[in-house]
Order: sequence, then structure tokens, then C-alpha cells
Amino acid sequence: MMRLPIYQVDAFADRVFGGNPAAVCPLETWLPDATLQGIAAENNLSETAFFVREGSDYALRWFTPSVEVDLCGHATLASGHVIMRFLEPQRPSVRFHTPKAGTLVVSRRGDTLVMDFPARPAVPVPAPPGLFAALGGAPREVQRARDHLVVYGSAAEIAALAPDLAALAKVDCWAVIVTAPGENGIDFVSRFFAPTQGIAEDPATGSAHCTLVPYWAKRLGKTEFEARQLSRRGGALSCALDGDRVSVAGGAVLYLEGRIEV
Repeated sequence: MMRLPIYQVDAFADRVFGGNPAAVCPLETWLPDATLQGIAAENNLSETAFFVREGSDYALRWFTPSVEVDLCGHATLASGHVIMRFLEPQRPSVRFHTPKAGTLVVSRRGDTLVMDFPARPAVPVPAPPGLFAALGGAPREVQRARDHLVVYGSAAEIAALAPDLAALAKVDCWAVIVTAPGENGIDFVSRFFAPTQGIAEDPATGSAHCTLVPYWAKRLGKTEFEARQLSRRGGALSCALDGDRVSVAGGAVLYLEGRIEV
């Protein structure tokens, strides 16, 4: 039996019960993948992050309750928060090495944390069969990077969507981002659905903005954005495009600190 530290952090939030909750488990050394997946399933959050120190940097991996993922924003933000608040409070930034997303950096900017991520531009594609019926509403266009990007006409349409998640899980999509122009100083809004990955609706999705930001940069002719994810919990993200990199910034708040036994 092992006792491991665990933190739960609300990312892209300035208060508890907002943004996207992520579990963070610092490790001395890597455990078997089945154990990592079991911990993530037991946590039953959209992602659990695990990291191991590598010199002055860290190796980082993420798991949903059912699969390991190649990139996760909110759990990276949460991991940076845990390191820079609790484990190494003197650090101004943290470098994470990941198996498939390369090196990711999380830096302090006042009370905000800023992540440096790879851009994942989407390209126009035909809609997979069943996608529009599962989502509802009246989509304007579809593009795809890793995730399908479905564009609507207004923030109100995004807020009103009530997808048939069982039907969406049968569509040939890794995940679906829905987006539309924002209002009242918000450049764009979004929601994120990934039922095939064990995530019905993700509350605030940093990785989705690796695709959203290049799309809206081209459409709006600008490189800095205020974005909102219109989930029930809500998420506030400040983003920028710099060549083939995207910065995604937001707050993080500790909800839980404890230990697990596995």
C-alpha cells in the first residue's frame, strides 16, 4: 500500500466551484499505467495529472477516467499552481516535458498563470454523419484539428445547446468544440464535448483553445483574446497567438489537499 499526495484545483477560475476541477498527483517515480488510470477513474474528474521531477523540470502526463490524453490545459495549469504554490513557491515558472505535446511552460503573471502551448489550427472538413443531429442548433461551418470545431452564429446558440451525448458518442469524432462570437468585451465563446473519452462536457478546456485561437485570429484579424467557456461552471481564459504557439492564461484555486492510498 502506498500513500500519495493529491491536490484538487479549480483551473480557469478565481473562486472555488468555478472553472474546471483537476486532480494533481506528484510522484517520486512513475507507477504502472494501470495504476495511474485507476487513480484517474477513482477521481472521476475530467483529468488527473501526474508529474515526476526531471532535473529542474518535470515530466507530465494526463488521464481522463478512461484514457490517457495527448494534451490537457486545465490540468497543466493546476500542476503549475501546485508546484509554484506548495512544492517550490520561489519558482517563477515551470517546464513540463510531455510524451506527445512537447515541452509546455507555465509562468506566473501576478495572480494569473500563463501557459505556452502549441497551436493546433483546424482546416475545413465535411461534417461527420450524425454530428449536427447530435449537437442540435444550426451550425455555420465545421473544421477539424484533433477535435472537430463546429461554428455557430451567436453566444446564445452556444449556451442553449443540449446535445444528445449518447448519439454524439457514436459520431466519428475524438471531441467536439462548439464556438461562436462573444459579446460585451468577450471575443469568442465555446463549449467542449468528448463523450468517447469519458468526458460528457468539460467545464473549461485549455487544449481546445489551441484550435480556437488560430481560428478566431484568422477570422477577427487580431492576436489577443478574452474567451469564455459557457459550461455550467464557466471558465475565463485570456489567450494570444504568437506564430505557432498559443498562450492561455487563467486563475487557479485550491479546493482540496490530501493523500490517497493505492
